[in-house]
Amino acid sequence: MRIIAGMAKGRNLFSPEGGTRPTSDRAREAIFSTLESEYGSLEDLQFLDLFAGSGAMSVEALSRGAAVVHLVEKDEKAVRVARANLALLENLTGVGSATLFTSSVGKFVEQEANISYDVIFLDPPYDYPISEIEKILESLLRKNYLKKSSTLALELNAKGPKPSWPLGLRELKVRKYGAASIYYAELEELPS
Repeated sequence: MRIIAGMAKGRNLFSPEGGTRPTSDRAREAIFSTLESEYGSLEDLQFLDLFAGSGAMSVEALSRGAAVVHLVEKDEKAVRVARANLALLENLTGVGSATLFTSSVGKFVEQEANISYDVIFLDPPYDYPISEIEKILESLLRKNYLKKSSTLALELNAKGPKPSWPLGLRELKVRKYGAASIYYAELEELPS
């Protein structure tokens, strides 16, 4: 794994051993290409990385100019690797701020959001119950984690069940990369 673009392009990332499944370089590149076509660039955006694992998505967002990146991960081994990957950017000028929350995603999103994010990326383990993912999506809406212009990207097993989007979120598109499907969604304006 490596940082694909931006200030830290080409730096090798640390990978956790065991149960964490990092988003492939190909899928990461495609996701960020989609986000940059939507926003022009990631400069000054707020990025939330749920089920952060190694932190590869967060480090990529920071390298590409995101202003604020919040990572949520509860696995101790993955947290150590994410910290090591974030440290790769410590001495670079112009890198945004990153905060790593050691918490379960379910517990984290039950708190009212301190800020609303431009981009929310969810990469739950492939065996994570779809019903729990849908509860997280509902909490993101209910607790004001999304802006009107936010993009949500959800990585799931391409062979697994598709998400049922809660009222207020609508699917934009789905892209498949190997074993992963990336679902993109945005806030939906509901009739008054």
